[in-house]
Amino acid sequence: MKNNNLKKTIRQIHLWLGLSTGLVVFIVAVTGCLWVFKTEIESFYSDYKTVNPINKEYITASKVKEIASKENPNRTVHGVVFGQPDEALEIIYYEAEPELFYQSLFLNPYSGEVIKQVDNTGGFFGFILKGHVRLWLPEAVGSVLVSYSILLFFVLIITGLILWWPKKSKNLQQRIKFDWNNKTRWKRKNFDLHTVIGFYTSALAIILTFTGCVMAFGWFYYITYKALGGDKNPRFLMPNNEQIISKIDTDELRDILIPTLKKEYKNARNFELHFPENDSTSILVEVCNSDGLHYDMDYLYFDQYTLKELEPNSIYSKYKNANFADKVVRMNYDIHIGAIGGIVGKIIAFIASLLCASLPITGFLLWWGRKYK
Repeated sequence: MKNNNLKKTIRQIHLWLGLSTGLVVFIVAVTGCLWVFKTEIESFYSDYKTVNPINKEYITASKVKEIASKENPNRTVHGVVFGQPDEALEIIYYEAEPELFYQSLFLNPYSGEVIKQVDNTGGFFGFILKGHVRLWLPEAVGSVLVSYSILLFFVLIITGLILWWPKKSKNLQQRIKFDWNNKTRWKRKNFDLHTVIGFYTSALAIILTFTGCVMAFGWFYYITYKALGGDKNPRFLMPNNEQIISKIDTDELRDILIPTLKKEYKNARNFELHFPENDSTSILVEVCNSDGLHYDMDYLYFDQYTLKELEPNSIYSKYKNANFADKVVRMNYDIHIGAIGGIVGKIIAFIASLLCASLPITGFLLWWGRKYK
């Protein structure tokens, strides 16, 4: 009797959480499907990102900064990406306040010629991302709705698995496969779609939901890192210079930094240089070591007056210095979009997201069919 009452309570929790978060989960799952293959889809129409390679040195960081200031005066340069010989150089502008300004300016790395400027918040994938993270609503409202809906979806998965478990072992076969015939009614088919698909996608859904919560909640991120045994600061920290030295040509020092790193990191995919924000902050260079992956990047910090390399007490440093907890947390985004498993991993993430999107629909029809017979 107690088990029946408990299961009835769990069913009510599952029902009302599902009805209250269903639309949000559907939108987040569908937009997530499309975001997974952003890089691959964009490659079909982003020819402005490539150039004809020639036997010549890239323009210097100082020249890049000069061009960036000329093309977009009074805009903050977030970073400059120096890629492969056949890739355009990318200047990234980013400002969060008073309103978001996130654009990229692509240059010929040999001549400095401007190829194209792109608004990263616009276009198809800009639209998709806004839907995924905030439902196309104002940030203060939409992001909160998405974050807590995904957290509740995590509870939905757990309660769904409890409800899925049959009372009798002989009924287990009915819960793990579609056993339909010509006489099977649509209500039964819908029930099977909800329960069978829910069971097979539950593990992947938990991974997608968990990694989403890590990105959505600072407290969730911190607890996850510490639970894994992390002993560093999980935040991104920029170390300061050891001292401020006047009468030093810092532009000249920055100009030699990328060519020097290219000799040291010969297999790197690209180098993203971040100019110091002020006289006291250091230079950051993000070294991308793998195509389409973020977790194994090397984060290098240099004193802007001496180019001495600085070591932060943060998980965002050299990948070889990362421990188990550091690596898992740094893998979070790559796991979330399936990139950790290459193209196969992305296909799995795509299918899992698509199937998750079906659960609110079949769940709603299941409730509707029982309530309005």
